[in-house]
Amino acid sequence: MNSSVPIGIANIRIQRWIAIVSFLLLGVKLLAYVMTASVAILTDALESIVNVVASLISLYSLTISARPRDHNHPYGHGKIELISASIEGILISVAGLLIIYESIDRLIHPHELKSLNLGILLVAGSGLANYLIGLLGVRTGKRNNSLALIASGRHLQSDAYSTVGIIIGLGLLMLTQWVWIDSAVAIGFGFLIIFTGVKILRSSIAGIMDEADINLLKKVIVVLYSHKKENWVDLHNLRILKYGNILHLDAHLTVPWYLNVHEAHQEISAMESIIIQKFGESIELFIHTDGCLEFSCKICQKTDCSVRQHPFEQAVLWDLKNVTQDKKHGQPRDDVKS
Repeated sequence: MNSSVPIGIANIRIQRWIAIVSFLLLGVKLLAYVMTASVAILTDALESIVNVVASLISLYSLTISARPRDHNHPYGHGKIELISASIEGILISVAGLLIIYESIDRLIHPHELKSLNLGILLVAGSGLANYLIGLLGVRTGKRNNSLALIASGRHLQSDAYSTVGIIIGLGLLMLTQWVWIDSAVAIGFGFLIIFTGVKILRSSIAGIMDEADINLLKKVIVVLYSHKKENWVDLHNLRILKYGNILHLDAHLTVPWYLNVHEAHQEISAMESIIIQKFGESIELFIHTDGCLEFSCKICQKTDCSVRQHPFEQAVLWDLKNVTQDKKHGQPRDDVKS
């Protein structure tokens, strides 16, 4: 994809194609259901209805998310993607429940099936198309940190996996002539669809609640520790928030107390450059500098400090536990928090 295209616009283009393909595939699956009267194929068609609705919701949310920040939204509009993903997760789960209900009804009141050969071909083609467009959505969403696009792509991929199972089930039905297989397959994949919906819902709620992304925090900490400068005495209170495709990072960096404002800013700029180089420009940093205090000498590795009051004792390992705490390392417990 052209790197000159803004991330928000790129996400919208991909989601627009997802919406178009979802609508076309819905028509194919409905045609296959009308031809075969198979409840398993109806399962695919019902999920495609959810695909169309969810893709339109995602398209709307990505359009809003791409808007520049304004006075009323100083952090941008990215949170709308989390709401979109939540709605999609709910819709997927509801579709799974409807599928299970319809399947049980067909199990009790079986219908005659017909034209399964052609129906299987139509469903197989739509499943392949679903998987490919879903794969594109997931890859683009991960590259651009878009939860809405990832959720939309995974939804289509789960639909494709369901299609494979449905085809296998219909193949067994044709071999054995056991009509109940049609409903049994639909019930099984109904539960699978519910599981996918709940997983998406859980992920979006975690984002809305600003739950810490532990894996991302660990990656950032490893990068900073491996590039640690001599004047970086201590790092603490590191936090990362996600707003759509933008990551907001804030932390407290302890530097020698005698650095002037310009020198302290140079240390911040060095840290920013390292993070941006590793994680891209879609990250904002708010780093507060603290001047070192007497107790900092014991963990400070600066070799040419002329005002050192205590000898160096032991370096503090920058790991998840140490760097995310809201207290300077080496600070006595009765001191006021930084």
